[in-house]
Amino acid sequence: MEDGKSDADLVREALSGRTGAYALLVHRWSARVLAVCHGRVGNAAAAEDLAQETLLRALRSLGSIREPARFGSWVCGIATRTCLDWLKSKQRSEIALDSVEATADARQSPGESSDDSWDRLYQEIGRLPMECRDVLMLYYFSNSTYQDLGSMLGVSAATINARLTKARQLLRRRLAEAGN
Repeated sequence: MEDGKSDADLVREALSGRTGAYALLVHRWSARVLAVCHGRVGNAAAAEDLAQETLLRALRSLGSIREPARFGSWVCGIATRTCLDWLKSKQRSEIALDSVEATADARQSPGESSDDSWDRLYQEIGRLPMECRDVLMLYYFSNSTYQDLGSMLGVSAATINARLTKARQLLRRRLAEAGN
């Protein structure tokens, strides 16, 4: 905590009208919120919009938080629900991401650039099972410990380890298969 205040202190200050306190919470948690959103929707632009929506919803609902010390878990739960709402609304009117990615894969040529390799990596991350994708994105983009992630997602550190191991194995196998 760069400012020496706990999440609970900042929540209480924000509730008393100090807007700078909420800004500090946003600074502290925005990377994790973005990682949750990206893990859920697999689209960087949509994830950024959904992360902003999440932080706005959290501000509006701040008075409803029961345990201010658990602000991080609370805001990540809001991120998950925001993404699920978005996915439900999009399912009615948009083509599934998997079908678009399958078409894009069919068009790729053997002599790909490094940008294409990154695109392939992100496509494969998007195809991971949700629990693996969430943990992978949170681990690499929020620089959290297994214990932090376990607390945030409501599982044990051992489960986080197992999900990360599974995600890495799936990615290695799929990328190796795609390279052939």
